[in-house]
Amino acid sequence: MRISKLFGKTQREVPAEANTISHQLLLKTGMIHQVAAGVYSYLPLAWRVLKKIENIIRDEMDKAGGQELMMPALQPLELWQETGRDLAFGKSLFTFSDRRDRKLALGPTHEEVIAKMATSNVQSYRDLPLLVYHIQTKFRDEPRPRAGLLRVREFTMKDLYSLDADEEGLDQSYNKMLQAYQNIYARCGLPALLVEADSGAIGGKDSHEFMVITESGEDEIIYCPDCKYAANTDKAQGIKSKVENGEPLPIEEVETPGMATIEQVANFLRVPQSHTLKAVFYFADRKLVFAVIRGDIEVNEVKLKNILRCIELRLATEAEVVEAGIIAGSASPIGITGIKIIADDSITSGANFVAGANKPDTHFRNVNYPRDFRVDLVAKIARARAGEGCPKCGGKLSSTHGIEVGHIFKLGTFISQKLGAFFIDPNGVSHPIVMGSYGIGLGRLLAAIIEHSHDDKGIIWPISVAPYHIYLCPLYLENPQVTATAENLYSELEAQGLEVLFDDREESPGVKFNDADLLGIPIRVIISPRTLETNSVEIKWRSVKESELVPLEGIAARLKELVGAGLSRLSNSV
Repeated sequence: MRISKLFGKTQREVPAEANTISHQLLLKTGMIHQVAAGVYSYLPLAWRVLKKIENIIRDEMDKAGGQELMMPALQPLELWQETGRDLAFGKSLFTFSDRRDRKLALGPTHEEVIAKMATSNVQSYRDLPLLVYHIQTKFRDEPRPRAGLLRVREFTMKDLYSLDADEEGLDQSYNKMLQAYQNIYARCGLPALLVEADSGAIGGKDSHEFMVITESGEDEIIYCPDCKYAANTDKAQGIKSKVENGEPLPIEEVETPGMATIEQVANFLRVPQSHTLKAVFYFADRKLVFAVIRGDIEVNEVKLKNILRCIELRLATEAEVVEAGIIAGSASPIGITGIKIIADDSITSGANFVAGANKPDTHFRNVNYPRDFRVDLVAKIARARAGEGCPKCGGKLSSTHGIEVGHIFKLGTFISQKLGAFFIDPNGVSHPIVMGSYGIGLGRLLAAIIEHSHDDKGIIWPISVAPYHIYLCPLYLENPQVTATAENLYSELEAQGLEVLFDDREESPGVKFNDADLLGIPIRVIISPRTLETNSVEIKWRSVKESELVPLEGIAARLKELVGAGLSRLSNSV
């Protein structure tokens, strides 16, 4: 491909709102174009990368026994209503009515569709197991699209669904996909960390995400350096420190004038925040819920939502708390009735806490559970933190940030039961199909590769997914010998089946070198009057500083060998 004919131009400036490396570089390289918030066009260079990622994914899915099909983006809304996931997805689900007023949804995922298809195509245990997948556009009305391709409203996803007769079969399918995903990331030159993930309110035995560690990642990962335990913050558990505060003492009322926050109360009474109890109020499906937790710990709203098994969970406003007859800033579960109270297990890990007295400017000292108050449920609803104990080995937890590049999930029988996807076992007994769901966002994976592999000059593409393998860079094209040599080499390389981006522009060496580094093509081949003096070309890998002069004779064979070796290294890393 000649750069002079390439649709998409490199840019020197990028919009200020592009605050992640991948977003900045994708715009600077002219690889993407924003059509609307969270909606992007892929220009030719990015499209070539996306197709290579797609081919790697397809190859690994097929090797694992997957069968490719294609399901529609348009789905009847009634499918989602039958499972109740229209409410679970809420405003993220794009819905509309057609000209006959039939309700439709733009598919954010396809569990319902595949389960409905299974009702017609799976009757007997002999029809199972199955692994079926497609690579298709998905739609999710994200409230805050951001970071370029990392958080969008329209995206391409590979979603595979496993259909099994029992949990043992699901375990086997799950392990196949786990290995296939690890192969995909290795072939894309991307180190991906497997972390435990939340299974959601619908349950499911196991759920894992694959994370690429990067400072720009929006997901926090809690991990143990000693035993390799890792989980996202929605799932992570930590062993909380105990509050050593002696034997329970008699409860004591104290005045706390103007003190409404945990920090204010703790400072005023000269106690650590860990010696206080915090009251947090939520509305769960429009019902007020009281969460109580140790003052130095935050509520994990995903864990709380799962325990409550609610569709919508939101913080109550101060006005709503006051309207319910609760004294904001001095609330505690002591004497409270008529409200569901969920407590974190941290309230059991100490004694003699400070808590609200449920009247203005007043708190209690020496509050102890269960002596002084009741709760409806004690559960693990805290957000795990670095520094807490590892739940696996007891070591100290650490935290980092990452980008989710894949999610595998043991769905179970929730959707198959709702939609009537059953099979008959050898004894003639009917059972719901046991399902698993496995997704990879291709655009997000492309962005994650850039986040992981770049320098201050631009992208450094792994050769397996690079838009082109070779950047042919002739300098001083006004020199007839340079022009002729470049044209001949371009034709020869293309005849050898090599992928070449030919910088045929009459630009200065500085401009060409800057664009070569920015675009990140793995191998740069420079032809100049200086190299031709020795009948040579200069070869430089994008990932290294040094270059070497190589004889022009036999250069096509040498480049083909270099490209093949680079591709083999990534393939052999599987």
